[in-house]
Amino acid sequence: MRRLLITGAAGFIGANFVHYWIKKYPSDRVIALDALTYAGNLRNLEPAQRHPTFDFVKGDIGNFELVEDILFGKQIDTIVHFAAESHVDRSIVGPDAFIETNIVGTHCLLKAAHRVWIQRHKIPVPHRFHHISTDEVYGSLSPTGSPFTEASCFSPNSPYAASKASADHLVRAYFKTLGLQVTTTNCSNNYGPYQFPEKLIPLVITNILLGKPLPVYGDGQNVRDWLHVSDHCRGIDLVLRRGKPGDTYNIGGQCEQKNIDIVNAICGIVDDMFSLSHELHDRFPKSPAKSGASASLIQFVNDRPGHDRRYAVNMTKIFDQLAFDPIRTWELGLEETIQWYIDNEDWWQSILDGTYRDL
Repeated sequence: MRRLLITGAAGFIGANFVHYWIKKYPSDRVIALDALTYAGNLRNLEPAQRHPTFDFVKGDIGNFELVEDILFGKQIDTIVHFAAESHVDRSIVGPDAFIETNIVGTHCLLKAAHRVWIQRHKIPVPHRFHHISTDEVYGSLSPTGSPFTEASCFSPNSPYAASKASADHLVRAYFKTLGLQVTTTNCSNNYGPYQFPEKLIPLVITNILLGKPLPVYGDGQNVRDWLHVSDHCRGIDLVLRRGKPGDTYNIGGQCEQKNIDIVNAICGIVDDMFSLSHELHDRFPKSPAKSGASASLIQFVNDRPGHDRRYAVNMTKIFDQLAFDPIRTWELGLEETIQWYIDNEDWWQSILDGTYRDL
């Protein structure tokens, strides 16, 4: 039986991982830690809160005493570290929070883990510190460039990416110099349930439903590799169980898409859904999907500074060593995601109006 501390557990990927883990390993102890900043939402964890081996702790990963108390008091043997500031636009206008959470906060976790797991024991207890990172640490690819491998040089172009690259280096250093048993995964763009509506896919879905503009940066030709969050959770699970301590693994969706193509695809799917359901017409009266015209909302806007042109990761290592391959197709995953946002209007409306912070 494992005893996990999952940081950032009330966020998008963290919450999905909590649900994944409890379902697959129901006897494991799961402690969820989240500071409940703007992207943390307790409603994301509602299904887990009924599980007898789950506990939630509101707190900051930068609080050394709290983290140490949890690790020691709950006899944690595995940390899965999701907690991070992750929105590139926010990092451009306000980088301080990204430095504080992604670098200083990660170091606080590493320091507490080293203290509890190694310094307090003559023989280190079996443990694992798993760090979730991003493909953005590698920088930008040309349209014909080969996907990034785990050996690619870091070349971050935004304060967000730079802060995650710094955290990756800290995790590696604690393994090489201090003996902490760590693994790191660098993932591509995730999508799926519970994603905060400021991100591209949920923003487009909710704006179509509300009849609001669909902003597309620049010429819309920026390319990202898209990974369904359920596949990401499976990949992390494989690394935790079979990954080599000290190693890094890329996790991607093998699904490169241009931003404008994603927006148009969502418009088409929502239009089709509205054509089959008059209930949607009544629920979302301002949506142009009623007349099959969601694409009329598309507006090209000025590109953001330092907008990386393309990301893609090579997954040969995780495929060869751990037999990981994404199984959720883009078409199915996107349709399911759109349906989830339609079915959970109260969830995203509570975010848009701010009432989710009252929980």
